[in-house]
Amino acid sequence: MQSTLSPSARLGRRALLFPLCLVLFEFAVYIGNDMIQPGMMAVVESFNAGREWVPTSMTAYLAGGVVLQWLLGPLSDRRGRRPVMLAGVLFFIAACLGILLVNTIEQFMALRFLQGFGLCFIGAVGYATIQESFDEATCIKITALMANVALIAPLLGPLAGATIVQFASWQIMFVLFAGLAAIALAGLWRAMPETASRLGEPLSPAGLWRDYKVVLTNRQFLYGAMAIGLACLPLLSWLAQSPVILMGDGGLSSMEYGLLQMPVFGALILGNITLARLSGRRTVDRLIKLGAAPIIGGLALSTVATLFSPHAYLWMTAGMSLYAYGIGVANAGLYRLTLFSCAMSKGTVSAALGMLNILVYTFGIELAKTLYAQGGSGVFNLFNLISVLGWYTLVRLFIRRRASALTSIPTPAL
Repeated sequence: MQSTLSPSARLGRRALLFPLCLVLFEFAVYIGNDMIQPGMMAVVESFNAGREWVPTSMTAYLAGGVVLQWLLGPLSDRRGRRPVMLAGVLFFIAACLGILLVNTIEQFMALRFLQGFGLCFIGAVGYATIQESFDEATCIKITALMANVALIAPLLGPLAGATIVQFASWQIMFVLFAGLAAIALAGLWRAMPETASRLGEPLSPAGLWRDYKVVLTNRQFLYGAMAIGLACLPLLSWLAQSPVILMGDGGLSSMEYGLLQMPVFGALILGNITLARLSGRRTVDRLIKLGAAPIIGGLALSTVATLFSPHAYLWMTAGMSLYAYGIGVANAGLYRLTLFSCAMSKGTVSAALGMLNILVYTFGIELAKTLYAQGGSGVFNLFNLISVLGWYTLVRLFIRRRASALTSIPTPAL
């Protein structure tokens, strides 16, 4: 029988095991994308497919990450975070092992789509539990530090994937992903608390519609959710397209490709460390503003460099690294404020946030791919710069609206 202690008390006893196992599953899901990207050239060759399928692997993965979000958040609100999360980890393991049986590139992409379901469970269920269990400053610190562990995936994933495809079959990667998720499953089964606040309530289409209507008509939430999506889009479009940019057109080896990813994700980790150190000393609004200059400046550098010289890969990497540092400083705080900008139960809010984000990522990556094919790396980076200028505009609206809401709260009489 599940304990009825408060979430904070339960997490006090499990302060290490639960977050570590959650981030291990997150690591397995993320590396399931980052590690296979440098191996996608080998994948398409093994299926005698064209290289246009390379970025589609990430698109399929992200599309899988949006299709169940609408259900999982409200379902975990009413049936419990814990059973929904455990079922999701089991499904991810099965999808990873199932890809070993595919014979065509279409079947491969279908399994990539199913593997992407794992993304749904991380945001709508796992991180909702974390957000419900800690105060604002503590939660931002924990989220930033957990992000550093998860970011080892994009930091080491491309290099590790490039190494594996040089010496072994790409199928081995999916056995690794399944093994890591299985370890996470054992720990989550033992340590994950139950924080759902609406246990036992019926789940109906009418109820779902009412809940999502409340969330999606909240203008402040929409500003924050779309801003988060636009902020992260350049990083994901870089991950999706960089194998073609650096290896396909640039002629770099898979090892050189992996090495060029390290400063980008190293800077992202450094940004998260900076955020963890400053959280509690600076307001969340101030932390978001601190990230703006490197975010915009970094992508402006990449854009200018590649518009003048399409093969300026080092300048492009330098600009992406500066941008990534800013994302590390700004994003966790914006996520927290956006999640709590709506009074609806956090499983539903988190699911809506995840759906909007992944829709932005999915369509944005495909648009970035098309723009690169037509205009090269300069146009690709210009699109990324426009994305973060959209982020900046929405963040200003979000902070202004939040400040207005806070000042409109009546002060209680003494």
